[in-house]
Amino acid sequence: MDAVRVALLREVLAGTEWLGATRRFAGVLRGSVVSHGGGLLLVGTPDYEPWHLAAHLVDEAAWSGTPELAPTLVRHDARPSDPAHLSVGPGRLAAARRGETLLVVSPDRPDAPLLEQVHDARRAGATVLSLGPGEGELAAMAHESLAVPEGTDLDLDTVQHLVSAAAGENAVPAPRGRRRFRDRLSRLADQLTAPPPARW
Repeated sequence: MDAVRVALLREVLAGTEWLGATRRFAGVLRGSVVSHGGGLLLVGTPDYEPWHLAAHLVDEAAWSGTPELAPTLVRHDARPSDPAHLSVGPGRLAAARRGETLLVVSPDRPDAPLLEQVHDARRAGATVLSLGPGEGELAAMAHESLAVPEGTDLDLDTVQHLVSAAAGENAVPAPRGRRRFRDRLSRLADQLTAPPPARW
């Protein structure tokens, strides 16, 4: 789904709860990864891997200038022979620590092994976000959850498009306080390369 289709979808959904809900969830996602400098882990279930969301978040990270949004896709059946970006297995969840964000996407209630891995990641200090069923252990365990109940006008794939597009929006104000060296350097480069002001 491209930006034009997302814009049309937003028009159709104007006045519903979905736009606000997806933007709030995306704001939490973006705020979590940006404030910690990255570390976004994206995982689905053994039967559902969120490839599409991973690809859209990579695109949004590039387009918005927010590299922290680019996730590490954790795959249940990853093999060492897979390309590097597809070879990260569930062991990565066991290594999750404070400052990392774990986004779990599931069309159904996750199985016990995944729930245990998510619980361990949360206990180790990772921020847990969930996208999927609004009830159950995963939603209760998550710091923030966006429920996509069955029988609604939107399916999980469509909601993922709305979340990824909202996460890439540049409407989030820059954090105040001490700027990182890279931010100061970037600002200086912008000033030095800007055209001189017009004189009348």
